Amino acid sequence: MDIKQQLITAIEQAAAKAMADGVFTAGQLPDIALEVPPQKDFGDYATNFAMQSAKVAKTNPRVIAQAIIERLKASWLEKAVIAGPGFINFYLKPDWLYQELAKILTAGDGFGRTNAGQGQRVQVEFVSANPTGPLHVGHGRGAAFGSALVNLLKAAGYQVEAEFYINDAGNQIDNLAASVNARYLELLGQAVEFPEDGYHGRDIIDTAQRIINNYGDKYLALPAAERLAEFKELALGEKLAGVKEDLEQFGVTFDVWYSERTLHQNQAVARTCEFLQANGNMYEKDGALWLKSTAYGDDKDRVVIRDNGIPTYLASDIAYHRNKFDRGFERVINIWGADHHGYISRVKAAIAAMGYNPDNLEILILQMVSLYQNGEPVKMSKRTGQGVTLSELIEEVGRDAARFFFIMRSIDSQLDFDLDLAKSNSNDNPVYYIQYAHARICSIFRQVAEAGAVGPAVPDNTASLLCLLKEPVEIGLIKKMAIFPQEIACAARERAPHRIARFAHELAGMFHTFYNQCRIMGVEPNLQLARIALVTAVRATLRQSLAILGVAAPEKM
Repeated sequence: MDIKQQLITAIEQAAAKAMADGVFTAGQLPDIALEVPPQKDFGDYATNFAMQSAKVAKTNPRVIAQAIIERLKASWLEKAVIAGPGFINFYLKPDWLYQELAKILTAGDGFGRTNAGQGQRVQVEFVSANPTGPLHVGHGRGAAFGSALVNLLKAAGYQVEAEFYINDAGNQIDNLAASVNARYLELLGQAVEFPEDGYHGRDIIDTAQRIINNYGDKYLALPAAERLAEFKELALGEKLAGVKEDLEQFGVTFDVWYSERTLHQNQAVARTCEFLQANGNMYEKDGALWLKSTAYGDDKDRVVIRDNGIPTYLASDIAYHRNKFDRGFERVINIWGADHHGYISRVKAAIAAMGYNPDNLEILILQMVSLYQNGEPVKMSKRTGQGVTLSELIEEVGRDAARFFFIMRSIDSQLDFDLDLAKSNSNDNPVYYIQYAHARICSIFRQVAEAGAVGPAVPDNTASLLCLLKEPVEIGLIKKMAIFPQEIACAARERAPHRIARFAHELAGMFHTFYNQCRIMGVEPNLQLARIALVTAVRATLRQSLAILGVAAPEKM
């Protein structure tokens, strides 16, 4: 149990004792929230628990606070002070810091991992782009965020699976085949009208040209329907392979690639419709099948199977989500683009109609990404005149910078991506700043080794030396690292990987300050050992932070 949880437990026990003593009446008291005060003069932790409890307890908050302080039992607590209308500020004994540092050193690169998730089975579905062309920068934000969220949830003790839903059925794939067919015929000198809903990207021409390079004009002899069927498979295979290659280049992997087609091939869509008809949540009207979604909060009922027998997109989505919950996931997280916001209510309604708890589906909406260079918006690729692709962005700024910049802001806000800043080797570039801190620590270890000193391994007697770390910047570093497990647990609970990016940036800044103020080599031997131990812990914490974000921790820069 970390120090924060120990303090919460101590407060709970003190409050229970105060109620038993009749200081204030028993009732449903609020959860205890501890915050790290913005100024160190206000202690190590603070809580407004007494103020929040006042209404239920029908007692002045300062009276509640005083009763809690008088009954607190904690050997590591130096003092607790009432502030303002009823805040309690807690000052911990210095020894707890050194104990925390020792724990970090023992945990090594695994420091920060918690069991907050208690093994809950969670599926995270993200990207799931139509395999009709290359991924663009909007997909990049979803890929970076989704993969970081998976890493974060795993670090917080959840059992997580990452999934990509392949939209390989329906009109978009038919349009892909028709587009490739038109370009194929054009390249072979035939006059053809390009399909109205076709894809105009340069990559479609490239696909058609590759078909010609590999097979010549042999497909001209086929009837149009057969040629389209062939091109559908060839184009789909190529586009999906390109998507996988782009994601692998971006450091994004999936446990499952789930094909939409299989939902039709194995009759999952048909069986789901039969199930909903049987339980009274689907009905026939004007020859079509409708989901009774208004019964579950949607603004209108939705067509699932058209009057011509062709399923809507919703039909596949209903069957797919039924499949997810039938696989035993306790929590399902979908990461969608901003253009899908209006789709949430109908999917949630479908889940409720099937008898599942719609609250077990979380839909996280990504806001848009805007690229800027030289202070001006960048909308088109220099290479193709089309939208900027993910692979072009990686080529321009590198994988690490692209991932970090996508993750460092909450997905609730639109992201302005500064290409110039992402490429710069300066302290203004947050990912460079963090990676440089890690590389600087590795450089310290090389100096230690060259000098024949002890490090970076921690000697057995380090625990007795840690109390030599008394400088404010040293204490600040230890305190910052001590809250890392809580930061992971909180970020996972809030689905907020950007909190880890912010934490890593703040820790890197504190380390750079320490490096500029405190010598490591050439000081008294025991202090040198203590400071080597301190930077060892910082390196481990930075590594874990960067690992969650999917960003490299270089040893040289």
